[in-house]
Amino acid sequence: MDHQQQVRRWLETAAAEARAGLAEGGIPVGAALYGPDGTLLGKGRNRRVQDGDPSTHAETAAFRAAGRQRSYRGTTMVTTLSPCWYCSGLVRQFGISRVVIGEAETFRGGHDWLAEHGVEVVLLDDPECAAMMRGFVARHPELWNEDIGDE
Repeated sequence: MDHQQQVRRWLETAAAEARAGLAEGGIPVGAALYGPDGTLLGKGRNRRVQDGDPSTHAETAAFRAAGRQRSYRGTTMVTTLSPCWYCSGLVRQFGISRVVIGEAETFRGGHDWLAEHGVEVVLLDDPECAAMMRGFVARHPELWNEDIGDE
């Protein structure tokens, strides 16, 4: 399997989490953390609406699900949407090496900053991820604005 096929497969794991979050009435952002050898370490979805917890973003849920790792060097965070500043900070704090992003059209988070600080950023411009977010934002602008802190 080549690199492009691998990241697309990884994105599908994150997208499945996003679809599950949407089905639960939440914000459709999903993420997965993969080890240097391609092993799935953890996956999660934005659950801030479902749990009433503003800190449960998809990337933090995947990070928590992965459990404690001796090192995050060589790991890849895959997310359906460009990571916000909070989640970008998590990537930098723990030295996650790469971020694969489904789309950054709906929301342009901190991925340029991550790239400037040595994190490899792979932006896929995935049509399903973009359509899922556009539809959600159109149907639930108040939840979206609350989630991105743009009330």
